[in-house]
Amino acid sequence: MPYPAEANNFLVEHASCLIHSYEQSFKSELIPSAQKSDPFAKQLFYSPFAVVSHNTEIDPVFNYANVTALELFECTWDEFTRLPSRLSAEPVNQAERKRLLTQVSTHGYIKHYEGIRISKSGRRFLIKNARVWNLSDQQGRYMGQAACFEEWQFL
Repeated sequence: MPYPAEANNFLVEHASCLIHSYEQSFKSELIPSAQKSDPFAKQLFYSPFAVVSHNTEIDPVFNYANVTALELFECTWDEFTRLPSRLSAEPVNQAERKRLLTQVSTHGYIKHYEGIRISKSGRRFLIKNARVWNLSDQQGRYMGQAACFEEWQFL
């Protein structure tokens, strides 16, 4: 997937999938209606909270991160969107992460998730009160999973 920019409408189709799936799962808005002006995909990309998603591969690879997430994980867009999402957690935390994703697959979403993640440079951080949800397109086809969080603490 290319870097979100004006030229590709900030990946408006993927942003729409993220937002629609979030609203279906949580019955609340990812971006408040009052702020959903025409460039909602741009707003999502530059939002102050982290948003990431991964695809449907057997070993899922990240396919989206907004600016906040890219900065937190200390990655460029190209680095992040080639990263298997399991590598966002240290090996010791990968089993717990897999359990979480299985729970999301089964129930559709979870709220208040906390877990330790690691940036490209090895900096560890605890994400707090994350929401994780399944992505689906307008036809209801499974498109992967996403997460958002606005609280984190460096360890």
